[in-house]
Amino acid sequence: MLRCLIRFSQVLLCMLLSAQAYANVVVVLNSGDATVSLLDQSTYKEINTFSVGKEPHHLMATPDNKSLIVASATGNQLIFLDPKTGEVQRKLRGIVDPYQIGFSPDQKWFVANGLRLDRVDVYRYDGHDLQLVKRVPLAKTPSHIAFDADSTTAFITLQGSNEVSAIDLATQQVKWTMPVGKLPAGIFMTPDNKHLMIGIMGRDYVQVIDWRTQKIVKTIKAGEGAHNFRALGDKRHVFVSNRVSNTINVIDLHTLENVGTIAVPGGPDCMEITEDGKTMWVTLRWIKKVAVIDLATKKVVKIIPVGRSPHGIYFFNRAPDL
Repeated sequence: MLRCLIRFSQVLLCMLLSAQAYANVVVVLNSGDATVSLLDQSTYKEINTFSVGKEPHHLMATPDNKSLIVASATGNQLIFLDPKTGEVQRKLRGIVDPYQIGFSPDQKWFVANGLRLDRVDVYRYDGHDLQLVKRVPLAKTPSHIAFDADSTTAFITLQGSNEVSAIDLATQQVKWTMPVGKLPAGIFMTPDNKHLMIGIMGRDYVQVIDWRTQKIVKTIKAGEGAHNFRALGDKRHVFVSNRVSNTINVIDLHTLENVGTIAVPGGPDCMEITEDGKTMWVTLRWIKKVAVIDLATKKVVKIIPVGRSPHGIYFFNRAPDL
């Protein structure tokens, strides 16, 4: 009996330690290698690297947080991973050119941007399956996605035509299209649902748009190659990565001002933030590495080798999206 109890305790301890370790897995998409790297958040060591479809660029968790979806753009598929371990759960083929993906806040719609095919595919989502409703043709190179808080509209940046389009999700019709700066990339809805923020990758600023009136209300100076956004999770601050100037800026969402700069080498791109808001992980697109940043000191504390052209990044113990 004593041996059984000891054995049971050992198994339980292993299970607890494994669960804790799994929560620390960092998933990195190496778009140039068609692979996923799994890193240990605590030790900064590589756990595993495995092949996925060609050009995995972006990823996001399903609304129930039970799966992590990797979008394989030229592989024409979605790969579902366990968000805690990074293990492959299933593959969904026939999703054509999913460059950037997103779920509406009400979890009823799934949108996939076809960057190379100049279209946006709108799907209904029932909590498990995707049903294609309509393919919406747009101008050149649909890139990133944001939604309004009421899930009525998807906003799409169009890098090739220097525009932003708004798609009505209920009718799948284009509501409006407006010009913005050169090469618009990342797009972020402010927590108050009033403004869209757009990274102008061909310049060095963020444009702030009143999406209801389609007016540019402010231009926020950032670094050259302003690209993507990640909120701190405090509903007050958002980060923008600047791929050309090798910096990340901190923007105050109340004042819409640039309030800080972090120097990061190698073309900082996608960012992820730990649940406690203390640490950022960022993919370095040009040098096959990931940087770890102490947000209190705004200093890079670790550089980790990964695959070619690392893009999307995710871990389960993450800060909120706003």
